Parts: sequence; C-alpha cells; structure tokens
Amino acid sequence: MAEDRERRVRALLDSVRAQGRTALTAPEGKVIADAYGIAVPGEELARDVEEAVAYAARFDGPVVMKIVSPDILHKTDAGGVVVGVEGAADVRAAFHRIVQNARAYDADARVEGVQVQELLPKGTEVIVGAVTDPTFGKVVAFGLGGVLVEVLKDVTFRLAPVSADEALSMLDSIEAAEVLRGVRGQAGVDRWALAEQIRRVSHLVADFPEIAEVDLNPVIATPRGAVAADIRIILAERQPPRRTFTREEILTSMRRLMQPRSVAVIGASNEAGKIGNSVMRNLVDGGFAGEIHPVNPRADDILGRKAYKSVTDVPGEVDVAVFAIPARFVPAALEEVGRKRIPNAVLIPSGFAETGEQELQDEIVAIGERHGIRLLGPNIYGYYSTWQDLCATFCTPYDVKGGVALTSQSGGIGMAILGFARTTRTGVSAIVGLGNKSDLDEDDLLTWFGEDPRTECIAMHLEDLKDGRAFVAAARATVPKKPVVVLKAGRTAAGARAAGSHTGALAGDDAVYDDILRQAGVIRAPGLNDMLEYARGLPVLPAPKGDNVVIITGAGGSGVLLSDAVTDNGLSLMEIPPDLDEAFRRFIPPFGAAGNPVDITGGEPPSTYEATIRLGLEDPRIHALVLGYWHTIVTPPMVFAELTARVVAEFRERGVEKPVVASLAGDVEVEEACQYLYERGVVAYPYTTERPVAVLGAKYRWARAAGVLGGGS
Repeated sequence: MAEDRERRVRALLDSVRAQGRTALTAPEGKVIADAYGIAVPGEELARDVEEAVAYAARFDGPVVMKIVSPDILHKTDAGGVVVGVEGAADVRAAFHRIVQNARAYDADARVEGVQVQELLPKGTEVIVGAVTDPTFGKVVAFGLGGVLVEVLKDVTFRLAPVSADEALSMLDSIEAAEVLRGVRGQAGVDRWALAEQIRRVSHLVADFPEIAEVDLNPVIATPRGAVAADIRIILAERQPPRRTFTREEILTSMRRLMQPRSVAVIGASNEAGKIGNSVMRNLVDGGFAGEIHPVNPRADDILGRKAYKSVTDVPGEVDVAVFAIPARFVPAALEEVGRKRIPNAVLIPSGFAETGEQELQDEIVAIGERHGIRLLGPNIYGYYSTWQDLCATFCTPYDVKGGVALTSQSGGIGMAILGFARTTRTGVSAIVGLGNKSDLDEDDLLTWFGEDPRTECIAMHLEDLKDGRAFVAAARATVPKKPVVVLKAGRTAAGARAAGSHTGALAGDDAVYDDILRQAGVIRAPGLNDMLEYARGLPVLPAPKGDNVVIITGAGGSGVLLSDAVTDNGLSLMEIPPDLDEAFRRFIPPFGAAGNPVDITGGEPPSTYEATIRLGLEDPRIHALVLGYWHTIVTPPMVFAELTARVVAEFRERGVEKPVVASLAGDVEVEEACQYLYERGVVAYPYTTERPVAVLGAKYRWARAAGVLGGGS
C-alpha cells in the first residue's frame, strides 16, 4: 500500500518537473492528499462553464470555486476564489468572473479551469504545513490559520516526520491552545483528526525531499473532524548530500583530539608575542604530559624542544597538528599533515571565509577530505582539554578541572567564557572554539561530550548550525545523560523573505530553532550570562523528583518576587496541605505567614531558618526548596550560609537529595555567603530573586526532557 502510494506521488511529481514547473495545481495537490490520506473536501476540475454547473449540482448545497493555474500561486490575491456559490446562474457568473480576474491579474497565466469544491462547515481555522528549513531540513508547522495567519504568527514547529504523540503536542504548543479545546460554550475540535493531518503532512515531506513547502490553509477543524480547504505544494531543486560520519568515526577522531598523546605546533616560535610562541608556552607551562613537537623550518629548537623543518619529519604518530601560520600557507602545510596521517588539524589562523576568502577555505576542506583529516576552525582561539592539562590556544591558560564543557563559535565569546569560569571558579572539562566550522561542528563535540565521563553539562554558544538534524540526533542521545544548554545568537527571520507559502513566511529562523531545540530536550539560554550560569549551576543541583516547589523566606517582599520567578520559569508552587501548614507554623512567629511562600520574617534567629529548612527537606511531598534570606544582625549572612550548607549535607548523607537554591538580600557580606553555599551544593546568588529560580527552572526543564520527571520536552 505504501509502495503504491509513493509510486503514484512520484509519477505526479516527475510529471510536474518535466513541465518545468515548481508549483502544483489544486487538482494535483488533491491527488497527493488522497494518496496520503490527508482529508480534503470533495472537488472536481471544470474546464468550461457547463462542467462547472454539472459538478456543482453533485454537491449538496453551496460550493467554493477557485481558479486552477500553474502560474497563479496565491489565488485569493488574483480574485480567483468565490465562496458560497449556489444555483446554475450563480455558478456560471462565478466561473466567468474568476477567469476574467485571473486574466487581469496575469495575462500570460495558463488557465486549466475552475475547481468546484464542496463548501465546508464553519469551524476553527488552522494551518498545517511543512517547510524546508536550511538548518533542520523538513519541518512541519501548525498554528492558527485563515487570512490572518501571517499577522497572528501563532505557530509551532517540529522536525518531520512526527509521531502521533508529537503531533498532539503541537496542538498544545500554540498560544491559542485553549481555543482548540473549546471556549465560551463552544465545543472543542477533533484533536485526533487534526493531529492526524499534521502527522500525514510530515510523512509526505519526509518521503519526498524535493517537496519544499506544503500549505493546508485553512484547515477547518470541528468537533467531527479536520478538513483542508486548500492545499498548496511547492517543489525545490534536489540538494547534494552533506558529508557525514558515523558515531564511531566521530568518537574515534574526537578521542585523539581531546585526549592526544602527541601534539605538533606548526608555526611554533621563540619570539614572544607571536601566536606560535603563545601556543607553545601554554602547552609547555600547562603541564601537558604528552609529546610536544614544534615545527618551524628556520629554528633548531623552540622553548628547549627540538624543532622540525616539516611535520613529516616528526618521529612517531601525532594526534593533533595545531596551526599558527598565516592563512595562505595553510593548504601546503595541511597537505604535509595529510601525508603524515595526522587525524586532526586545529586551525587558529583567520583569513578564510570570514574575510571573504571562501575559495581558500574550500581548498583546505577538500584537502582534509582527501586525507581524512578532521578540521577544527579555522579562525579560532584554539581549545582547552583540562583533564589532559592541554592548553592548545594563544589565549590565557585555564586549569580548574571540572564537569562543564563549553564551546563558542566566537573568539570574543570564548574569552568571556574563560573570564567567567575564572571569576566563579567553575570547573571545566573543556573549552573549545569552533570559528568558521569548516568541518568539525557542534554535533561532533556534542557526540564526544555526551560520552565523556568527565563532562556533566555541555553549554554551547552558536550563531548557526551546519546540520540541524545531526545536532538534534546528538542532543537526543546526550540529554538523557546530562544537560545541554545552547545560546543561539542571531534571532532573525531572513529565511522568510523568499517564502512561497504561508508556512514558509511563518518559519522565521528563530521560531524554528526555538521549537526544535525544545523538541530535542535542549535548554535554550536567553543570554550569555544565563548560559554560563546554567552551565555552572546545573551540575551542582540534584535532579528533582517531583514538581512541588516551596519558598521559605525571611522577607515578604522577596517571597513575592520569588513566587513570580517560580511562575515565570514554569515551576509549580506547592499547595501546602493542612498538616504541613501546621508543622511550619510551629517554627514561625504569629505575625509570620505559613502557606507558600513560608514567611518566617526577618527578625528570626538562625534556629528558625534551620528548623524550617529541615522540615522542607524531611517532608517527601516537597521536591525543591527556594530560600529567600534577608541580612540581619540576628542571623548574619555566613551564619545562614553555614547552617544551610550543614543541613543540606546532612540530608544528602541520609540519601535525601533535593535541589535547593537561595536568594540573599543584604550588604556585601552576602557575596561571600553565596560563594560558600555554591561550593557546597546550594545554588545561591546575591541581590537577585530571578537568577537562582531561573537555574532551578533550567534543571527542571532538563529533568523533564531526560525523563526524570513526567511531561516530556
């Protein structure tokens, strides 16, 4: 059955292409809709007036009449649609008017006839479509439809094809989701029928890559079904396949890059201030235990190590060649790296595609492909692999080992990452620059870091993705094991400018990225500092085991702001049951407030903080704690920090692990208290109620995506 369906569609698409067309007519669209079970109304193609009258008489009631022309894509704009036509006289008049309007709109347009279509009942108008995204390939879309679709832009996207459950999730992902469930006494739509339209469209575009865009707009959704009033299909040129690598190939190459035993520095120098000198010094001074081979045809030794005229003269196997030479010399040196069978080249030099030298970049990519060399860069600051004591960069060294892997497409952002890590003493497993991404990119790194036992959290700054599907596949394999945080820069809708359909116009770059990264379980950070704070905080917090969040605060004002932050981050304030409410009241003064937030008031001694925090950790119905501290002489900041850390550690020793975050308001002493808490497993920030809850929210988003909590991604 599926083979027969695909054979029919293939024959039709080949016929359209043979005619030099890219847009299918409505009758051709119906053939494809019928093949894939996409519900459309009954219709016929009338080639003259009398056929139109005869076809209209077959339908019970009024009909819709539409121009059929391969040259007129937007029928309404051409005056080519008349709705509610009934009776022979009206059908004749409508037929002539539609054809005349089409001639006036485009005198050279080929007119094949007029489509006579049964009039659908009134219902909720939505759009179901698909578009070919330059990053993610085939993407299916759903949202409010009709004539205002591009104004409202209430639409959501998923990678195609989607499952039935994913299609259903799209119905709940638009702002007007409640409209579909029924409002003001109106019945809700048939959700399964609507989801099935989405699913079938997604499989159509997945089966036929040459279909660039599909529009079902509007789809009339009622309590009894969902039918597409109009279907538009646009074809595109076939794209050459991208070079891909298997997971094992990626891991094998990345292992030698991130855990090398031997590194060659091409362009190593004894002259201070040169990049080749800085790279050598960082490798030597950083304590890299492997072999370091300087390569410079005009030196005998560099920093006390024997220098080689060519990399081909270096004895033994070399895992990584770091390039510190001008761009114009890279191709010849890369050929030598290929002859030496070195699997990885780290290309620090700029002067490639980023400066308009695309041909030079294409040349080195071709050399890399010919010799099987993976290229990192060019135009990068290098990379750090801290657990290997490897600092292959001309930037400042960094040696605080930990579980956070950080990557950036920009050198400037890379230095910001470095400075943040140093200031906060964030332990990192690696910091990697990607630059122009001529070869190695985020999905290669994500595949490696997902398997790296030293890495607990991955945070990536990116301006684009070369292969969004490969990235999503790597993210889906990684997220169940560890969080992935992404800062996507460049929120533009440039991809919508040349769109030939409503779906294409709605598929702005950022909207697609947002939905599909969420679909992959990735945590998207709104800004650079957010990305860094998520990366720092997520490994510190244990995974929550439920949704109930309780706020304990010494200041009513902080409690209100913390409550707002909890809601803003999609978290659930626990409804405190009577017995727990009574238990909290035993520890707070009469003028305090139980409920949630639990307000112990600012004048309470350390014992009140300790007792209420203990209760929050003891009660299994509470799954996460948000603490609001107010600086007083009665309970100084470090006293609060020490008692909180001690209680949290005590419960963790007993096997009770809950995420605890804290907001500290007070004088400058709260900064030291926050650092103390952070180092002991409590994510704490001074002078802000939003930041600690945002980190907690990110942890919850990961927990849901990873399947630790219900709800999915």
